[in-house]
Amino acid sequence: MTLKVIAGDARGRILKTLPQDDFSIRPMLGRMKKSVFDIIQFKVPDCDFLDLFAGVGSVGIEALSRGAKKCVFAEISETSLKLIKHNVNMLGYNDRASIVRCNVIKQFEFVAGKYDIVFMGPPYKDGDKKALALTYSALQNVVKYNILKNDSVLIAQKHIKEPVGNVEGLDLFRTEKYGDTVISFYRLIK
Repeated sequence: MTLKVIAGDARGRILKTLPQDDFSIRPMLGRMKKSVFDIIQFKVPDCDFLDLFAGVGSVGIEALSRGAKKCVFAEISETSLKLIKHNVNMLGYNDRASIVRCNVIKQFEFVAGKYDIVFMGPPYKDGDKKALALTYSALQNVVKYNILKNDSVLIAQKHIKEPVGNVEGLDLFRTEKYGDTVISFYRLIK
């Protein structure tokens, strides 16, 4: 699968990703990414962006291409971290990117800060193809570590079958479905 930057100053550039037969990273489909960025387009320029479970970094790179002031990429996989570094380097975004190796569920303090937009796309399955359910815990960490500004947007991508209940402190204000994927948009309850 070819992974491209959709818009902005890196529009059309191809990102390095894993070989097609390696399914350990599930990059966000182009149409989903376009839809998400169409929804948040006016918040992206000059924002502080956090890409949790960053994979190859395509979502955070899209934000940088569209004018985000900075992006923090959080990922645990060494392979993914190398791909993010390669892609950020290739596009010349080193000065606006921070790449953090951490377990988003257990080491969230590594990405503590204040962000305008937070995107999370946790893996759906582990290496043994067993379903993971990381979204709820990651959402709880966002609230616990108080990383959202008052007018921030939090975007969570999950499998349609993954149960995610209400998270105290967050308002689910929009949901989009794409096949077996659900994209949920949250904001702080004021």
